[in-house]
Amino acid sequence: MREAHPVERAVGMAYYVSDADGIGGRIREAAADFRVREIEAFDAEPLDADAGSYPHVLARVTLTGWDTNDFAGRLSDAMEISRERVDWAGTKDKYAVTTQLFSVYDVDPEAVPEIRDAEIEIVGRAGRHLSYGDLAGNAFEIAVREPDHPETADEITEQLRAFAGDNEELRSSSNRKPSGSGDADGGRIGVPNVFGHQRFGSRRPVTHEVGLAIVRREWREAVLAYVGNPYQSEPADTREARAVVDEQAASDAPDWSACLDVMPRKLGYERSMLHRLDERGADADAPPEDWRYALEAVPSNLQRLFVNAAQSYAFNRIVSERLARGLPLARPVAGDVVCFADTDAPADLYRPDPDRTQVATERRVDVMRRHCERGRAFVTAPLVGVETELASGEPGEIERAVLDDLDLDPGDFDLPDQFHSTGTRRAVLLRTRVATDVDADEDAYDLSFSLPSGSYATVLLREYLKTDPTDL
Repeated sequence: MREAHPVERAVGMAYYVSDADGIGGRIREAAADFRVREIEAFDAEPLDADAGSYPHVLARVTLTGWDTNDFAGRLSDAMEISRERVDWAGTKDKYAVTTQLFSVYDVDPEAVPEIRDAEIEIVGRAGRHLSYGDLAGNAFEIAVREPDHPETADEITEQLRAFAGDNEELRSSSNRKPSGSGDADGGRIGVPNVFGHQRFGSRRPVTHEVGLAIVRREWREAVLAYVGNPYQSEPADTREARAVVDEQAASDAPDWSACLDVMPRKLGYERSMLHRLDERGADADAPPEDWRYALEAVPSNLQRLFVNAAQSYAFNRIVSERLARGLPLARPVAGDVVCFADTDAPADLYRPDPDRTQVATERRVDVMRRHCERGRAFVTAPLVGVETELASGEPGEIERAVLDDLDLDPGDFDLPDQFHSTGTRRAVLLRTRVATDVDADEDAYDLSFSLPSGSYATVLLREYLKTDPTDL
């Protein structure tokens, strides 16, 4: 295995699992180079259905260059409604063309406005709002511009096929290829199902630091990790503003209004927290409730994301330690917790069902191994929460060692309101089909593939490009 880029190691991704050199190149030269379309799994009622029974209006929106949270804010502002009335199933990349569903509570469909760089199609009504995960997956079409070594792609594909445990039984489990793959289908591949660096902040990976502070009930540290804590990769005015926050936070009588004066208006969440700190006159001796009050100035989904990022960081660390010890990801060893495949998933979408698990005991491990080899089951690791049951054997040793190192315990996630998490388990291997093609006319290398919801395209792209992850 090759050691990962330092930026990735900082968020728990320690290795590449393919040894071949990367193809290099650049993505997102234009938004259209990175296309994402939701594979929908949410049924809509007709638009003329009773609004009392089905108060949520569903819209399929194609966005160009929009962050999902920012678009939701723009939509709610334009309709003069609370931001909390807008929901979606999955957060998408900003520097892309993305197609996804949104739900808007208790509005007239005709009042949905036109918004720049957004194509909005009203598709029906629903009895509840969209929630995270209300989609089967995402289909990607990605162009890598000016690749340095496109000839290495086939070698990478073969190494990732071997890593996935590709075999005749797995190949015969489904005969479909990705739409439009033609002869360029490289077969089923596998990569670690880790959380991509953008989960933690593409340019400023701090969401897990905020989350870890929250789980430890260190509310002041959580706020300052988000509002202060400048990163060199940020614009100069942002770095300077965050430095002022750190300076004021260290004083006996912080002047939060001075921080607001220098904080760029584009950083709306930071400004919202500062307003609340100023309102409470919070200082180092302020009660924890004042700092938590400031943290709760951000939307509820972002509050959850902080804790989710802490869970994701621990998960990445567990997967990396498993790789370091030579434990397989494609098949279980004794003590592993295995989940079964989602039988309702679309063909060729290898989607785990974390609600259906079984322990691979010494007596059952061979049976569970065969299920995994046939694509019917997946080895898992914890996204730790209050209801998490850790594995046994060596997998359990790894899980406990990482949590001990992070000073975490499942009971720590018994937190108030949006910060609470019951936890779950997540497959450690991401399987998919990948179709590749060299576009000589455009000097580009094209990749297309589909992933189950919750998995990251960048964890596949990183194996092919092996470049600075901030360029992904």
